[in-house]
Amino acid sequence: MLHHGWLNFCSTEVTLLKPPFATSYKTGDPSKTEHLKAMEGAEERLELLEADLVEEGSFDSIIHGCVGVFHTASPVIIVTTNPQADLIDPAVKGTLNVLKSCHETKSVRRVVLTSSTAAVVYNGKAIGPDVVVDETWHSDPAFCQENKEWYILSKTLAEQAAWNFANENGIDLVVMNPGLVLGPLLQPTLNLTSQFVVDLIKGKSGFPFYQCVDVRDVAHAHIMGFEKSSASGRYVLVGESFTHHQLLQLLHKLYPSIVDAPTSMEENSIGVVSKKKAKSLGVSFMAMEVSLKDTVESLKEKNFLNF
Repeated sequence: MLHHGWLNFCSTEVTLLKPPFATSYKTGDPSKTEHLKAMEGAEERLELLEADLVEEGSFDSIIHGCVGVFHTASPVIIVTTNPQADLIDPAVKGTLNVLKSCHETKSVRRVVLTSSTAAVVYNGKAIGPDVVVDETWHSDPAFCQENKEWYILSKTLAEQAAWNFANENGIDLVVMNPGLVLGPLLQPTLNLTSQFVVDLIKGKSGFPFYQCVDVRDVAHAHIMGFEKSSASGRYVLVGESFTHHQLLQLLHKLYPSIVDAPTSMEENSIGVVSKKKAKSLGVSFMAMEVSLKDTVESLKEKNFLNF
């Protein structure tokens, strides 16, 4: 049984189930490791190891003896002049290298891959109030490339590659597709979604719509994805969806003296994201009002926001 708090905020490239728990990371960078070492039980149950995502065989010795593998992240870069090297290769080759090592390790029972709603909704289909987005949706690589959405392309190609390899090699693969992940930070640095919340509060522009989920729900879904024998296929993880206007309204409700009420009305409409399959896994989504407040309070506690 995994300790919920251990996986809760462990945003590593690959997370391994093997007592003591092992995690691939840049072990010499305290900003990436000290918060992990500080967790309860880490001294006895957490081992930090390094591997190179794009180097084939790099994970062989690390995964040896594991019963489960969580491949939980790939680079998140919105602006790049070299998308192949910065995003696509680490995402696709990294995923395949981890899966190849899992295939070589007969003790691995299941692999849980963190994908994204980026690999679900970006296909040119109109998303209106009567549209239901579910696990049967897939982003279109050609559409991503045409619009130069390189991060979305990297997640889409990585998930496709993972399914192809898993099906060809008999790997029990479960995929999580979370939306914009909010919630309190464990690490001492800002990640992209946390920076996005800071920017919103400071009045910077954002996106037309947001499909949000709390990090604690994402963590719980990953655990259930490994532990529940009936888990299979993809799981879209979205607690609530907002237009930009609606999200600003919620921030204004929570912090009326800090965030101005939005003045312009939007014409954007957003579809409904199905929760049916995620709920079958045992996920009960946290209200995003609670998650957003926890996010802001965590940012204040770590001095990323001062008010």
